[in-house]
Amino acid sequence: MSSMETPHTLDAFHRGRFHLLQPALKGHRSGVDAMVLASTVPNDFSGRVADLGAGAGAAGLAVLARCTKARAVLIERSDFMADFARRSLALPENADIAARAELLQADVSLTGKARVAAGLADNSFDFVIMNPPFNRPTDRATPDPVKAEAHVMTDGMMEQWIRTAAAIVKPGGSLAIIARPTSFAELLDALQRRFGGLVIVPVQPRPQDAAIRIIIRGVRGSRAGLTLAPTLIMHHETGNGFTDRAIAINNGITALL
Repeated sequence: MSSMETPHTLDAFHRGRFHLLQPALKGHRSGVDAMVLASTVPNDFSGRVADLGAGAGAAGLAVLARCTKARAVLIERSDFMADFARRSLALPENADIAARAELLQADVSLTGKARVAAGLADNSFDFVIMNPPFNRPTDRATPDPVKAEAHVMTDGMMEQWIRTAAAIVKPGGSLAIIARPTSFAELLDALQRRFGGLVIVPVQPRPQDAAIRIIIRGVRGSRAGLTLAPTLIMHHETGNGFTDRAIAINNGITALL
């Protein structure tokens, strides 16, 4: 079934500043994680950002909606999800930001000449953002192969994605990742050989809860040390309401750091 035939939704983000076509029943659906990832890019960013594993393009488009001089390349391997990104860019509601975006269908794990031939040239971006698959192969399997591709991390995948990010971002450029805390050790191992000045932001559902996500931002080639930044708390102790900081981030009003 093509994306045109698949049940889908039209979702507004950043209070309607951009819209996304997303599959309703299969494939990956973006939400708060993508908005938090996008918020790692500074408000005044005016360079070129790569959204690795972009899906329908939520994080990359969120950067463009807030950073009005930025440009973005949405990089997605899946035919199914890349078609949703393509259709999202064609929405009339996205005309202003789509002029600063492009879609590149490519495999993030490619190396060397194959990666360059796919359009991922060395030192070609100022900032890379990525939300890599975070489920282990041993986690409960999903019957949806498209969703499984987006969510299941194969052996060595984190190293492959960070290696690509280090190759395509310029010296002094930045990388930001959102991941589960269980990936922390593996991420640090891959990052510390390539990125410095690492800033870690835990993300907690509520003040009394353990972190369920971590944000890591680093600078290629930096020798600065690691910093643990204030936790992002999404909800109050009770109820479903978001905290003021979470609202500002989710709506593209401010950057995370």
